[in-house]
Amino acid sequence: MTRILVVDDEPQMLRTLRINLAARRYEVAVAADGASALTQAAEWHPDLVVLDLGLPDMDGVDVIHGLRGWTQTPIVVLSGRAGSQDKIDALDAGADDYVTKPFSIEEFLARIRAVSRRAGTQEAELTPVQIGEHTVDLNRKTVSGELRLTPTEWRILEILLSNPGKLITQRHLLSEVWGSNYVKETHYLRQYMTQLRKKLERDPAHPVHLITEPGMGYRYTP
Repeated sequence: MTRILVVDDEPQMLRTLRINLAARRYEVAVAADGASALTQAAEWHPDLVVLDLGLPDMDGVDVIHGLRGWTQTPIVVLSGRAGSQDKIDALDAGADDYVTKPFSIEEFLARIRAVSRRAGTQEAELTPVQIGEHTVDLNRKTVSGELRLTPTEWRILEILLSNPGKLITQRHLLSEVWGSNYVKETHYLRQYMTQLRKKLERDPAHPVHLITEPGMGYRYTP
């Protein structure tokens, strides 16, 4: 049974989520603040964490940093903060998805299933991957049709394809590929994503796999 830790300081929200998750045969534990969440995660080892950002003792982004210091357990943020910067901060810290309150319980449950699927199949997703008419093999660093990619193109593609369906922020990509001194050079990403689409997408002007989330980042959609 999949274990889910729900972290929220609203008793009614905790009750609603616990009931709905338990009805879908998830094993559920709850925490009302950040310190309790970190302690319970360390002791209980959940398979997934649902996390509110507005906690009474610390910001939810700090909880994400605390969890990412020792675990890659998927984290779905469930927050009333709807601003792009809040989402970017949470995703950069290591969250896997972001759901804004108020929300549809069915959509929320679908996000839970999607994140759980990605976590369980990430290794299998590495190779092979089909993009347009090409098969990309990340292990062998090859693309069908003897298509050649530059080392930088490979690194960007590797990050995106290793996280199917997940929004990867501009800041994260720039830091991982070029280093922390280049996190504001978003034009680098635009240039390289354009090159990748020209090489891999059937219709580069209307991509279906290498997707831009304006002002936030990029996403690989299988």
